[in-house]
Amino acid sequence: MSTAQLLADDPVWLVLIKVVGIFAFLVVMTLFMINWERKVVARMQQRPGPNRVGPGGWLQSLADGLKLAFKEDIRPVLADKWVFFLAPVISCIPAFVAFSVIPLGGKVEMFGHETALQLVDLPVGVLVVLACSSLGVYGIVLAGWASGSPYPLLGALRSAAQVISYEIAMGLAIVAVVMSSHSLSTADIVGTQSGTIAWGALPAWNAILLPVSFIIYVIAMVGETNRAPFDLPEAESELVGGFHTEYSSLKFALFFLAEYVNMVTVSALATTLFLGGWQFPIVGPDHVLNSGWWGLLWFVLKTLAFLFLFIWLRGTLPRLRYDQFMRLGWKFLVPIALFWFVAVAFTRYFNQERMAGNIGTGLVLAVFGIVLGVILVVAFLLPDKREHRDPNAVPITGGGFPVPPLDLKVPKSPPRRQVPVATLPTADRTAEPAAVAASAKEAGDGDA
Repeated sequence: MSTAQLLADDPVWLVLIKVVGIFAFLVVMTLFMINWERKVVARMQQRPGPNRVGPGGWLQSLADGLKLAFKEDIRPVLADKWVFFLAPVISCIPAFVAFSVIPLGGKVEMFGHETALQLVDLPVGVLVVLACSSLGVYGIVLAGWASGSPYPLLGALRSAAQVISYEIAMGLAIVAVVMSSHSLSTADIVGTQSGTIAWGALPAWNAILLPVSFIIYVIAMVGETNRAPFDLPEAESELVGGFHTEYSSLKFALFFLAEYVNMVTVSALATTLFLGGWQFPIVGPDHVLNSGWWGLLWFVLKTLAFLFLFIWLRGTLPRLRYDQFMRLGWKFLVPIALFWFVAVAFTRYFNQERMAGNIGTGLVLAVFGIVLGVILVVAFLLPDKREHRDPNAVPITGGGFPVPPLDLKVPKSPPRRQVPVATLPTADRTAEPAAVAASAKEAGDGDA
């Protein structure tokens, strides 16, 4: 029985239990991630992390959440009342909805009913995740616009450009996976990654079969979630706090919740698309390690590996400039993703024709030689990029400021001038100093 058939027989009470379970899982993962990020970055920077609230400081995130709930909720005078209120809600809801199509495990038995650890298995499950990630940016844009302040507006515009730029590359990377799996269903994509390759030495994961798509997706998911080094919408060094500068109390907490839930969602989708989902590597789908609730454990461990990557990047890489960020998305990721998509499509078509016997081995070698020759000809015909430099030009930095010459010598300081000092009269040592006499005269009534 397929996953879709199992989920179709779920009663209403079981669906409600799954909804509450997914919501609780995402909230607990958010609290865990905030504290784990603080501890890991503190260890990287050789300083103590949270260690006061709870055992080992693990309740610090809960304390921060309660503190935010009791803070004063301030709304700026120039803010749009209803849009200012709805923006954090719009950011938060799609982050939870996207997780509904992620398979957390295989077949399990819950309260005497056989089901799958997944809320719903849609034929277009991957598109649901992409649609939810696109809707989340509307909350950020509306928050920046409704705040009535220039800094949140700049952060909102950056976020819109960021999502548009990196969602194209992410979509092209996912299309290669869909083409390889012949399905848009997340459960079917997990099922196609069972088994092994390379004579049983490696798992049949898409991260190994489609390495370029995997790398592009990992870079794009960091850009989609506005995380360092792509945290330009929140750049506190230049935009105070970005799109949520004017927010406080629970509204501010909702933005943080949406950010961390989005991190968990894109990490779970990366696990589903590229790391075999909930399946243990190398062993078959009928193995004891892939039965029952074991799949949930493997899924959480793989997701935590991607979440650790988010923390690692934040603790090691500086923030990119806006022009560097856009150049990376449009001039590198999108062209590479397009070329890789065409290469995967051509390879799959060629393989199908060869397996059907329509193409011989000689023709395969001929086509390979022609493609290689075209690549070499293009490489040789491309002119070298040599910038014409004026030897008399003054070198400048990226910001347009002149750079001092490397052989600059600091001139010697001029000799100090000897200033003559007035000497006090030696005849009458009992006379009152002139400064004191002047002060006394100024303090008087001015009579002679």
